[in-house]
Amino acid sequence: MTNDKSNPLLEATPSASGGGSALRANSGPQGFIASSLAVAFYFAGAILLAHLLTKGRYGYFRDELYFLACGEHLAWGYVDCAPSIALVAWLSRALFGDSLHAIRFFPAVASAATVLLTGLIARELGGKRFAVALACSCMLVPSVNLIIGSMLTMNVFEPLFWMGCAYCTLLVIKRENPKYFLWFGVLAGLGLENKHSMIFFGFALVAGLLLTCDRRYFADQWIWIAGAIALVIFLPNLIWQYQHNWPTLEDLSNVKRMHKNVELPPLPFLGQQIMMMLPTTLPVWGAGLWFFFFDRNGRRYRALGWAFVIVLSVMMVLKGKDYYLAPAYPMLFAAGGVFWERGLEVWRRIRWLKVALPLVIALSGAVVLPLGLPILPVESFLRYVEMLGMQPVKREVGHVGVLPQYYGDRFGWPEMVATVAKIYHGLPPEERAKAAILAGNYGEAGAIDFFGPRLGLPKAISGHQTYYFWGPREYAGEVLILLQYNRERVGSHCQSVEDAAVLTPPYAMAEEHYTILICRGLKQPLQELWPRLKHWN
Repeated sequence: MTNDKSNPLLEATPSASGGGSALRANSGPQGFIASSLAVAFYFAGAILLAHLLTKGRYGYFRDELYFLACGEHLAWGYVDCAPSIALVAWLSRALFGDSLHAIRFFPAVASAATVLLTGLIARELGGKRFAVALACSCMLVPSVNLIIGSMLTMNVFEPLFWMGCAYCTLLVIKRENPKYFLWFGVLAGLGLENKHSMIFFGFALVAGLLLTCDRRYFADQWIWIAGAIALVIFLPNLIWQYQHNWPTLEDLSNVKRMHKNVELPPLPFLGQQIMMMLPTTLPVWGAGLWFFFFDRNGRRYRALGWAFVIVLSVMMVLKGKDYYLAPAYPMLFAAGGVFWERGLEVWRRIRWLKVALPLVIALSGAVVLPLGLPILPVESFLRYVEMLGMQPVKREVGHVGVLPQYYGDRFGWPEMVATVAKIYHGLPPEERAKAAILAGNYGEAGAIDFFGPRLGLPKAISGHQTYYFWGPREYAGEVLILLQYNRERVGSHCQSVEDAAVLTPPYAMAEEHYTILICRGLKQPLQELWPRLKHWN
């Protein structure tokens, strides 16, 4: 067995004498500028710059407001998310403030790091500059990748942990050094603290190893130590889940029972994968799958190919949203880049694809760029989408709006909070002193918590998601300003109900068009009623 511990900064270059080749380091700035590693940095820098230039557009996203609220209640768990996103939200505010540019800085860096990691995987698979450039360019063009990187969300950090584990697995196989599994364990544990879906990709990678000759590593201590490391890192969240009676499982069960998400059969799900990643990238990631399973140079890494197939199958069986699989594509782009680089060196008749394939990918990316980055004014965006004849993908049954949800949920929050402030300050002083703002959704509650203090509003209360655990505080329910509540449903609980204002934000989602109500004289103390307000979905 060989133990390949070569420096990744070494490049094979022609010898000075012209006979054969010599392996020498690309030392110095000039050598690095032309290296394949530099190519990866160029693409990572491009996506970082794109996000930095556009991250102040279109306002705060609904989930961002919720995560910022979670950052004010740091804990080892939350109903619908793992704990690290709240820590990132808290850290962003502590270091940079709470502007859009501040809270979206870490997501922009994570997006760039994912592109860089894609290039590193391509290099480890044997790719040179063209392979790295092709793989990284495929990461830049799908709208889903741009969308995820444009806001504070768990999803932007997810590919770093998935592909970090894939990279460690690649190093174990290539260098026949199972100690790299230790880093696998660290990344898997941190990935679970970022988003619980890490368990699916971790399972897929383990299953991929078992389905190949690399199952021999299970006789080694390092893979088991790695598993123990991941468990120890994940343990605090597990303990929190146990102490709170497994709220995340209850939340997921409710989502499934209510058919909240659009559920696709296998073939439409596969079709949506092609559309999500753009059809022009299919020749690359499709070639990546071929590389892992059938290419003589790539078959040794077949465990990674199996990992993709397995996690794809799991998502189809569970009827997950199409973008749940997005974090698995970087390794396919990397492998596809290597496949095309080597193939075009041999297949002379189609060598023109070396220019045509990247060009087509770049042009298709340019066409859909406004769908992924908020580079156009809203009215221009709507006209552009109409001109293209493209309908936004609907991933949740109830979400309707003039804009795609990932844009629509960035509008209307400051205006809503300003309206609530006008209502709140318009109450008689004796009512205002005991008035609570009760929100039916964490978006409204998060907006009140974020924008409200500068307008003199108290923090919101809500039975939705983790807000439920934060309780009704000292409020008894004498006066409630209700956001996103139905008048008929609340009428039986209040002595009187008053229509206070009607919200009709033009670009927000349809659910943000509602009447703000004032409930006076709650018939049952709010503390007693609170369990009935629990709403997890």
